Amino acid sequence: MKKIKVFAVFSCLVLLFLSACNASGGNTKIQLAEVTRSLFYAPQYVALENGFFEEEGLDVELQTTWGGDTTMTALLSDGADIALVGSETSIYVYAQDSKDYAVNFAQLTQTDGTFLVAKEPMPDFTWEDLRGSDFLGQRVGGMPQMVGEYVLKQHGIDPHADLNLSQNIDFANIPGAFASGDYDFVQLFEPTASVFEAEGTGHIVASFGEESGKVPYTVFMTKESYMKENEETLQKFTRAVYKAQQWVQEHSAEEIAEVIQPYFEETDLETLASSIDRYKSQGSFATDPILDEKEWNNLKAIMDEAGELPEADVPYEELVNTKIAEEVINN
Repeated sequence: MKKIKVFAVFSCLVLLFLSACNASGGNTKIQLAEVTRSLFYAPQYVALENGFFEEEGLDVELQTTWGGDTTMTALLSDGADIALVGSETSIYVYAQDSKDYAVNFAQLTQTDGTFLVAKEPMPDFTWEDLRGSDFLGQRVGGMPQMVGEYVLKQHGIDPHADLNLSQNIDFANIPGAFASGDYDFVQLFEPTASVFEAEGTGHIVASFGEESGKVPYTVFMTKESYMKENEETLQKFTRAVYKAQQWVQEHSAEEIAEVIQPYFEETDLETLASSIDRYKSQGSFATDPILDEKEWNNLKAIMDEAGELPEADVPYEELVNTKIAEEVINN
């Protein structure tokens, strides 16, 4: 009698365990922090919405951490397992002699994602038109600002001497400040740039992505310790990202817009599609997750031009892991 009772209890426990596994799908949980919610990250949302992570046995929970500093704090304090953020942040962390620094392992975007937007229509725009203008810039030390300064200097414009440059507005409040203020120019991401153009609030006159060339603008990174302990999980994550990158390349802007619209409910499909098409046409979405050394050196050149590159060496071999991405692509 006792044996039957014990067996019955054991059977119930097994059933409860199996039920719990089925409820969660038995997937490995990953906390993913994105630096902002941006159409620029379309392949990431495609991977989430099309179930590419689930196909790899991963349960990815996305959180938007709004800013490079807060995103890296989340990663380094174990508030996130993986961060999608500008690769310059890994350089800043490494330069602080971090014992458990961040390693870039999968690239998502390969150009700057901002556009130069003017308050008034400028069909004959030249870069010389910026001289003496009131320019609403991005955060000091962030990729948008550094790339912006790099491009301006390539065109003979000193952003600190030739512009009335303002950099005191938080990233999230820049569009509103431009719309309501007396600024002549601003750097904006999509779909905000296209929305402003449709409303007549601003007019796109140039692309910083086209002007600056390829750079590891937004990258998935994780702590070195997490990478050592979870290489198989990172392979699965990278494989899902690669699937999404290929899917984006093979499908139209309209099809991509339909998939990712849940992440941009306040933006209509037509605007989403036109913005995605703008990014696709200038090659902003990386076609594979490999961050190559040429792009890394371009990043360092941009940071150096902006005076933000640390004096200590920032070795590609330590801060970038291409092994995972290469194995994913080859297999």
